[in-house]
Amino acid sequence: MDKSRLPRHVAVIMDGNGRWAGLRGKERVYGHHEGAESVRACSEYAVETGIEYLSFFAFSEENWKRPEAEVTELMHLMAVSILNERPTFRKNNIRFVVIGNRSRLSDALNRDIDLAMEETSGNTGLTLVVFLSYSGKWDIEQAALKFAAAGAPAGRFGDYLATAGIPDPDLLIRTSGEQRISNFMLWQCAYTEFYFTDVLWPDFRKTEFRKALEEYASRERRFGKTGEQVTIETNGSK
Repeated sequence: MDKSRLPRHVAVIMDGNGRWAGLRGKERVYGHHEGAESVRACSEYAVETGIEYLSFFAFSEENWKRPEAEVTELMHLMAVSILNERPTFRKNNIRFVVIGNRSRLSDALNRDIDLAMEETSGNTGLTLVVFLSYSGKWDIEQAALKFAAAGAPAGRFGDYLATAGIPDPDLLIRTSGEQRISNFMLWQCAYTEFYFTDVLWPDFRKTEFRKALEEYASRERRFGKTGEQVTIETNGSK
């Protein structure tokens, strides 16, 4: 694969864990645990290919409405995953970042997150971003409040978003056949390429990830320009 055609930032909406478990006669929690293995596999492949940013929509603010037992298990899985992956973060030079309305998380989970983020803050390889208790609308609202409090200074509104300092996604992948972005990075995805697949998240491993990257590499991103303008700029001439 031509690495010059790879996206800098890939974002993923992980969908289908519950359905995957149901097809096997298992509880939804079983699907979430298997989905964590897909996170690991895709993270490893992102490191191998040289992708700079990989983001996972792990838990939305709307997900708090799910049954309490499922929410509790998801939070436990997040805590265990952070603990288990810290050695991998160090080994693979991965910077770990969590974005979202963390006021809704437990003190214990917030401590685990802070520790992992602090330990990996100096790493210079892949930046792995987990969106936890996140909502695109919440992000825009909190940014607007900060922007107004600062006196609406000159500069980019994006500097006040929770993703400040992280480039907008080049590619957004959603699994399980659903074709919507479900309140995920609404501002940031204005020019993102979308890739939808029927594959359920627990089955989305390196082979499926590569298919998504190959599809992205075949597209021409215009950002409002004509194809001729893009070709000229790509060739480095005017």
